Amino acid sequence: MKKFSMFLAAIALLATFATACGASGTGETAATAGESSSENSATAVTGPTLTIADMAFGQPLTVAPGTQINIANNDSVEHSVTSEAKGAFDVHVDGGETKTLIAPSRPGEYPFHCVYHPNMLGTLIVR
Repeated sequence: MKKFSMFLAAIALLATFATACGASGTGETAATAGESSSENSATAVTGPTLTIADMAFGQPLTVAPGTQINIANNDSVEHSVTSEAKGAFDVHVDGGETKTLIAPSRPGEYPFHCVYHPNMLGTLIVR
């Protein structure tokens, strides 16, 4: 009977620990309240997305001028999406994170690279 009581006490302790480590119930995401939407938690991402995976940007992305673009970094290391056109865009995304950028207002092709991994190249097409 003493072993059974210790077993129940252990389960109660685990239940208390699990509850204490749960969500706070504030509804806030990983980003601080009031912070811009440039950083998202694991919530669903909508709109055009540039996905970084396996140390590559993938196919060129075509968007309208001024479009908000999600950058999802599926790698475990930080990457950047840095335009070859000086000042057009430069977004750094930690591994496993998502950020956004606003497409340039002028139509055209915008080659970009990762400043941390120069062999990573991509193209944003604005139409």
